[in-house]
Amino acid sequence: MHPSSCFIFFLSLFLNFFPKYVFANSFLSCSVRPSCGSISNIDYPFWGSDLNRPESCGYPGFQLHCNENEPEITIMDVTYRVLAINNSSKTLNVSRTDYRDDICPTRFQNSSFENSPFQYTPDTRNISLYYGCQSLAVPVNLTSIRQISHQFECPINERNTMGYYVIGDFWGTAVGNYLGLCSDRVIIPVPNSQVSLLERNQNPDALEEAVKVGFILQWSADDTQCEGCLNDGGQCGRNSTGEFECYYCPESEGDLCPKRSPGGNNIPAKLGQGLGIGIAGAAVVGILLGIGVLRFRQQRQKMNDHAEIEAFIKKFGSLTPRRYFYGEIKKMTNKFSDKLGQGGYGTVYKGKFPDGRLVAVKVLGESKGNGEDFMNEVASVSRTSHVNIVTLLGFCFERSKRALVYEFMPHGSLDRFIYDRVLHHQNRQLEWKTLYDIAVGIARGLEYLHQGCNTRILHFDIKPHNILLDGNFCPKISDFGLSKLCERMESVISMACARGTIGYIAPEMVCRNFGGVSYKSDVYSYGMMVLEMVGGRKNIDVGVSQTSEIYFPSWIYSNLDRSMNLDPNGVTDEEEEIRRKLIIVSLWCI
Repeated sequence: MHPSSCFIFFLSLFLNFFPKYVFANSFLSCSVRPSCGSISNIDYPFWGSDLNRPESCGYPGFQLHCNENEPEITIMDVTYRVLAINNSSKTLNVSRTDYRDDICPTRFQNSSFENSPFQYTPDTRNISLYYGCQSLAVPVNLTSIRQISHQFECPINERNTMGYYVIGDFWGTAVGNYLGLCSDRVIIPVPNSQVSLLERNQNPDALEEAVKVGFILQWSADDTQCEGCLNDGGQCGRNSTGEFECYYCPESEGDLCPKRSPGGNNIPAKLGQGLGIGIAGAAVVGILLGIGVLRFRQQRQKMNDHAEIEAFIKKFGSLTPRRYFYGEIKKMTNKFSDKLGQGGYGTVYKGKFPDGRLVAVKVLGESKGNGEDFMNEVASVSRTSHVNIVTLLGFCFERSKRALVYEFMPHGSLDRFIYDRVLHHQNRQLEWKTLYDIAVGIARGLEYLHQGCNTRILHFDIKPHNILLDGNFCPKISDFGLSKLCERMESVISMACARGTIGYIAPEMVCRNFGGVSYKSDVYSYGMMVLEMVGGRKNIDVGVSQTSEIYFPSWIYSNLDRSMNLDPNGVTDEEEEIRRKLIIVSLWCI
């Protein structure tokens, strides 16, 4: 038989037999009402591979796991025990598995149901559990501290630490400020009935019981459509495109419809034979169509990638750095053998050009979308040419493979010279004059980004980790992953969400009541960073002996006129003057 004739034969066989057999089989699969533990007759929108209910019989986000004969569901990365399911009221009674044995979990995760098909019922309230707390030194006039419930203990890093739980939200209040010194906070919902018990009986046992009882969630999952489907004799499910599907088995199909008997479902031999023929035909057609679709997609993807790169090169012209293939990146890094560090946006490896010049290769995570953010980062650094801006030597962009090739900085990032106190005191090169030169160099780099380029570049992530030091301790601003290009005439820019690192983000980035977002947001981050350079510590440090010293900028401002010596080793008058200048400038920036 000629190949084309064979293809037409199997295609007609597939089109004739396969759809109705698959539809009948889907009807049969979704008719199963499995049980797990005390939960029986599990129906739409729930599904689970270990419950013999395929994904096509449920709704996204409703997958159940039968773990040791106990049903569990994972919502927003938190796993819950399913205590009861009520299909009539569309409610679900759940409790957190990580709080099943005690109130000291191994991971601290909040219960959140945003962007999920679940929501709280009116009978639910939140309690906040604070871990890793210090003993609260309560002022006499702080009467609201009584609102903190009984304390408990939990081991953290093999050491018992104090914990507190409160009912409601005290964020921004005096109580919240004290509890803000704790290392972790977890929000857990509990029913109102348990809240009343907790208020009368404030002890860890009552807290454990309140969490174990669980709480009620309301769900929404094509409920109206499913009710109509069931009334018409169908079974609820979803098709391959994720849309609601009502699976029917019409009487016109005769023996193909599943027959119910006291012992369960009987499938006639004709259904099995038909499924076999249909699957065989589908396999042949699927292979032939799959090969064609795969080749088509490969060609189209190559064309799209090529078009994107060409558009980028054409847009930025001579500003575009050299583009490397991924194979060249692997070769220059010796197959990524020498790892320099890792951050939130990728991993940095040490590499070498064929001429022996050392480079730093930053390999970013898996590419999402069409790589527009990555191209924007390349465009930002490519527009710069300044002694205090890191030099981008090239880039790689092959579908999901992305990398940036920078000049190598022998001394690494500035943070290791600030927070590593042993290195800070032993390395005589990092004296106060050097710190002053570093601060001035960073300021010049920022001025260049804001005023020296034809297109203004706002960095939005100025911090010690993103300041690199060359062999002469000359600072270089790096990591433009959060940067934004804007016209020089724009005094205020629009932002969809906050960018930056906690501790360095300007107030206007978080709350618009402080004003619009502009280049001054970078200036604020610069001021916070310079303060850390002066003090050799984080600006927010809970490891100090006195509560008044926790927020370093406030403490150093209040003690500036007292000429307090921050360095136990002592400094000369000249160094003291340098340090005072750095403090004053940083406070101006903040």
